[in-house]
Amino acid sequence: MTLKDKILKKPWPYWVGGIILALLNVLLLFTTGSAWRISTSFLYMGASILEKIGIQASDWYYFNVYGNELNVGENYLSNSTMILAGAMVIGALMAVLLVSEFKFKKIKNRKQWIVALIGGILMGYGTRLSFGCNIGAYFSAIPSFSLHGWVFGAFMFVGAWLGSKILFKYIL
Repeated sequence: MTLKDKILKKPWPYWVGGIILALLNVLLLFTTGSAWRISTSFLYMGASILEKIGIQASDWYYFNVYGNELNVGENYLSNSTMILAGAMVIGALMAVLLVSEFKFKKIKNRKQWIVALIGGILMGYGTRLSFGCNIGAYFSAIPSFSLHGWVFGAFMFVGAWLGSKILFKYIL
């Protein structure tokens, strides 16, 4: 077995992935001065689309109270959060292409499509209510010794368990 096969074809141990993610998280914090976050990029994409069609999202209550965290000269599509989100998508695509695992998966039926759409909307809404997704609220919070990361992790575990029970009983 070649080194390429060991690295690309075989699963890595969880502890190796954990160490690599931790080091990348520290590197990101050191180089950009901000924690790893993803869901804010979806907020920025939506705000940019609304502004393109003439709706001024930057005047909304959310951005006036909580701010948009953009530096001078940045806009909703040109900022470090969007660059990181784009790099993650490109990196994930490169990874699946390298191991020849890229494929389109057809949605089985209309019910699955509707459930996926509703689930995505609820997840996006919940992400904005909690000021972050599992990356910012969990992965970046626990290494920063933040209590909210541990609380989020506990409820994420309970929610995933409960959600899987509902999913398998009523939907799949």
